[in-house]
Amino acid sequence: MAVITYWHNPRCSKSRAGLALLEEHGAEVVVRRYLEDAPDLAELRAVLVLLGCAPIEMMRPCEPQFKALGLGRESAAEDLLAAMAAHPILIERPIAIGAARAVIGRPPEAVLGVL
Repeated sequence: MAVITYWHNPRCSKSRAGLALLEEHGAEVVVRRYLEDAPDLAELRAVLVLLGCAPIEMMRPCEPQFKALGLGRESAAEDLLAAMAAHPILIERPIAIGAARAVIGRPPEAVLGVL
């Protein structure tokens, strides 16, 4: 089984639940506290490709920082990526990243899709 990189916020119940599910299934998980160790633009772009979605779909638009930055669902992809790199609180959580695929753990059971 491949190593799963897990962008984790331990204060989030869904993030904790997703991590527990991966561990219960015997996955080798490398936990990355993305709020403390923020991904750069290159990493965000790479994960976006693995997710197969638009930048807005990996964001938390309800975060106050989203509106404070003047962002909207129609904002340019590069603007959204730059905002996530500068303000990792805007990144949806959790994200489980495998070798060929990444998934957002909403609901937490979705993380099993990388196994």
